[in-house]
Amino acid sequence: MIAVGAIAELGQGDPWLGYKLALGVGVVAGVLQIVLGLLRSGVLGEFFPTAAVHGMLAAIGIIIATKQIHTVFGVVPAAQAPLWLIAEIPHSLMNLNPEVAVIGVGSLLILFGLPMIEHEKLRKVPGPVVVLVLAIPLGVLFDLGHQHTYLFNHHLYAVGPTYLVDVPSSMLDAMTYPDFSAVTTAVGVKYIVMFTLVGSLESLLSAKAIDLLDPWQRKSNLNRDLVAVGAGNMLASLVGGLPMISEIVRSSANINNGARTRFSNLYHGLFLLGFVALVPGLIHEIPLAALAAMLVYTGFRLASPREFINTYRVGKDQLAIFTTTVVVTLATDLLLGIGAGVGAKILLHVLSGAPLRSLFRAKVEIEDEGPAIVVRVHDAAIFSNWIALDSRLAKLDSDRDLVIDLSGTRLVDHTVMTKLDELRRDVEARGHTFEVTGLERHRARSEHPQATREGG
Repeated sequence: MIAVGAIAELGQGDPWLGYKLALGVGVVAGVLQIVLGLLRSGVLGEFFPTAAVHGMLAAIGIIIATKQIHTVFGVVPAAQAPLWLIAEIPHSLMNLNPEVAVIGVGSLLILFGLPMIEHEKLRKVPGPVVVLVLAIPLGVLFDLGHQHTYLFNHHLYAVGPTYLVDVPSSMLDAMTYPDFSAVTTAVGVKYIVMFTLVGSLESLLSAKAIDLLDPWQRKSNLNRDLVAVGAGNMLASLVGGLPMISEIVRSSANINNGARTRFSNLYHGLFLLGFVALVPGLIHEIPLAALAAMLVYTGFRLASPREFINTYRVGKDQLAIFTTTVVVTLATDLLLGIGAGVGAKILLHVLSGAPLRSLFRAKVEIEDEGPAIVVRVHDAAIFSNWIALDSRLAKLDSDRDLVIDLSGTRLVDHTVMTKLDELRRDVEARGHTFEVTGLERHRARSEHPQATREGG
């Protein structure tokens, strides 16, 4: 939406001029993102509570699925906002294009059905590959490459190339170069700031969200991610690409298909580039309904009912934060949604007795007790003061045993319990012991090992 706004406001009625001016703004914003990464601003990604980030993921999944389900049915929705897109699903279902829907719904059946097959070898076959193998011949059979109409059940339907993936015949012809004449104007500066701050924050949130999906629970280098996103935006804007953020959909698809390293995203991008550059004709044969089905499936995986159930098991407070984030994101946008989740969590913490002085600054005492370093935390250990606490922990001798004493806290939230579990793995991986003490008198809000503790 920022990109659309930049093109409209910078162009002042001339979309082509606005597009080129927005590219110039994108180049500058990319340079600033690189600077933010080099200044180690990625630490801001550690601020957001786990339940809110999970809620953001679920909301993104719902948005993806609700946008693409209409394409599965071969219908162009009138709505744009997620909640209106959800409301329009029955209308699209009643007015589906039969030939397109055969491809789209058939693709969905394959994607959801393959994991249910018990045959070990068949389950290893990637669902998207099976979809493409069947969808492309169906597209040829229905002659989607040529505009025409057909009669079905006494209704006339139109199909044509608009139902196939649209790619430029030559990448060189599609390149557009930026115009930097607006970067020093008030409007230009406004969009440079918006692209830089909003894009950086959404990229950090996306990276943190993917960390939660990682089966090995590894942590991204958020500073390096900022530098990479900035470099990508700068280079893309130089040749006609509008600014972007770290991509949840591609990373999620890679994880779902067994990817183990960051090279999966590199290979994913290189294969896309190679196919678009070398065989655009083959890409053009892919029905949009098949790709939409893949995105619906990915969205469902992100917003699976299991996510709501798992969050409830951690605690009702976490479900409240999770649901708040989902609902506000769907009703507004990602940043307002995550902001609402953060606000809801702070409110719950204050109502649970967390002192105001501890909301953003942890009260910590560090003692050297022989073989171990003991860190005593007072008042509250919560998501909003974790950055301050983590910075103190990072300065400790990494070649020592570590004890975290939480007996002096009134509240220890789920995010900090999760962070302490990650810290335990890091310390034990270095061959030392890690212990959390002082929670004996705290009440857990659920039976989950990482549930919020209160009332020490």
